[in-house]
Amino acid sequence: MRSKSPGTAASLRAAIDRTGYYPDVVSDCVFSALGGEDVIDHYVHHEPTFDHDEVRRHLTVVALTPTRLVLAHTDEHPGDNLLPQPYTSTSTEAISLSAIKSVVVTRMVANPTSGSAPAAEVVLTIGWGGVSRLDLEPAGCSDPQCDADHGYTGVVSGDDFSLRVSAAAEGQQAVAGLLSFAETLSARTHRS
Repeated sequence: MRSKSPGTAASLRAAIDRTGYYPDVVSDCVFSALGGEDVIDHYVHHEPTFDHDEVRRHLTVVALTPTRLVLAHTDEHPGDNLLPQPYTSTSTEAISLSAIKSVVVTRMVANPTSGSAPAAEVVLTIGWGGVSRLDLEPAGCSDPQCDADHGYTGVVSGDDFSLRVSAAAEGQQAVAGLLSFAETLSARTHRS
């Protein structure tokens, strides 16, 4: 059983199919991670990257269920010593909605003085404490002649997941879709 909500599950499968990026492989991994739960909302982001003379593709799927946020990342790889044929790797993670500590939405709006306009770019950052990053730099003082060791200063940040979508690259509909998903996720984590 994949999902009790065939309309939303079908919509998720159709979004994965539209990317044309190994849809059977990606769908199998995503629906397995969903564990039969209803799909409330989803967002699928296909991101090709250019590596020297190769194009590599990456697909991110975020799916919201009544109890969890499911993330799936699929990458393609050229053959290597262990697997001589080209292959994909898919990682899935399921996070309890009650574990999500923050949902940050950053909107970039061009020409804000001309009134309300659609966002040109959106970054969705979700934190649940699974990954923390420590950025350190040498500490100093305001005395330009000082050569004392002031130790280090730094910032601990917990951005477990971040996704950037741009209207220039993916289209305005993709930006609106990510904003809609972020709104649904914010509403669901607020209730947890």
